[in-house]
Amino acid sequence: MLHRAVERILLWRVHRHRPPLAQPVEPPAAIRSLIDALDPERHRFDERALHFGDRYRSGFWLIYLLSAVAVLFAVLPLAMGWDDSRHVLHPYLGVWALGEVLVISAVAAVYWIGHRRNWQGEWLRARTTAELIRYLPMLAPLVDFGSASDEADWYLRVFDPGQNLRGIREVTTLCRQHEGSMSEQLALAWSDPRFIAAYAAWSASVLERQEHYHRSVVVRQQALHHRIHSINIVLFGATGLGALTHLILHSLYLSIVTTFFPALGASLHGALAQSEAYRLEVASDRLARELKSAVAKIRAAAAGPEHAARHLGASVVAFAHDPALAAELVRNAVRSALALILEEHQDWHMLVRPHRLPLG
Repeated sequence: MLHRAVERILLWRVHRHRPPLAQPVEPPAAIRSLIDALDPERHRFDERALHFGDRYRSGFWLIYLLSAVAVLFAVLPLAMGWDDSRHVLHPYLGVWALGEVLVISAVAAVYWIGHRRNWQGEWLRARTTAELIRYLPMLAPLVDFGSASDEADWYLRVFDPGQNLRGIREVTTLCRQHEGSMSEQLALAWSDPRFIAAYAAWSASVLERQEHYHRSVVVRQQALHHRIHSINIVLFGATGLGALTHLILHSLYLSIVTTFFPALGASLHGALAQSEAYRLEVASDRLARELKSAVAKIRAAAAGPEHAARHLGASVVAFAHDPALAAELVRNAVRSALALILEEHQDWHMLVRPHRLPLG
């Protein structure tokens, strides 16, 4: 995809410190079958999200870069003197003009195709569905399968995940399909200390890996911002130097420098500023810090009275008289972490959805 190639070029020889990735932890046996059953659907929607997300982001970059190329096509014949009837290339001026029209038409075509095929909408829907399926196994133990409910969607039975996460037909269908098996396998789970310990450790591991992903996003976006900022300094510095030199030395090539370089710099800056990149960096940084705190709370709740008292404000005496309080604290800690992820996903929707492909 174009946007990946552009980023690789822009980040060439940029050293990025990647945070270490924690080793995965085996999930509790009670939800292992659910994870295995959901994996094919999750992978299917992950691939669909990558497919449309790549096209949307590549279309974004292509529109901005082609805008700079269109400026080059417009100015080059004048800068090189091809518009002079005595120039040897003057007869081919129409071919160059046709090239400029084709570049502008390509910009319009990307815009039209992106809207017609709904790259953005399909990307958002597939990514949302994949994420909701990803966290269903973590959510299942929090559902009260013993109480009667007309709501099939487990997310809506635990908390309100927001308007953008409602009505996902595939998620509701999966919840309905696995309702019976999960009701049986999790019936006595919270009275089993081994399940509680395994569930807390696995949940913390999943959230840690998510934290690692968001920290990687922050590192990548910061490097991209810094590199584009550096390129723009060079481009606009060269433009200023070319303009000053042009006062002394009249050169056709200096005209190209003073027109194409600022157009290219503006395109790079515009593509970065108008995309979700900067806001994604800020949101990922905040979520990574909050996930780190959520992981600490889950582990503290599972570690015992003293740790829970320190990290969660619980009473040590209460633990001694009510062992079930440990299970409740783990449930509450995982529920809070999932609510945090859903809230951040809602914010991502609000960040991306209003921002359609720009035309030029």
